[in-house]
Amino acid sequence: MIKNHKKLQEFERKLLKKEKVDIMQNFRIVEALYKEAVALGIFPLKNPLEGLEIDIKIAKVVNSVSKISK
Repeated sequence: MIKNHKKLQEFERKLLKKEKVDIMQNFRIVEALYKEAVALGIFPLKNPLEGLEIDIKIAKVVNSVSKISK
């Protein structure tokens, strides 16, 4: 259980500053995820536009809520 959230946030912030971005490692991770998706049959999409209407409706609702709450 975390007792001091501020200390944890400070620790995480310092840790992130120290870590260097390894772009090649990031590319390897993305490539592995893509290969796994292909193996599972997720990619290539059978119908890339399937569900697009729902995504558009969700985006409209999210965008309207963020404008109202400002």
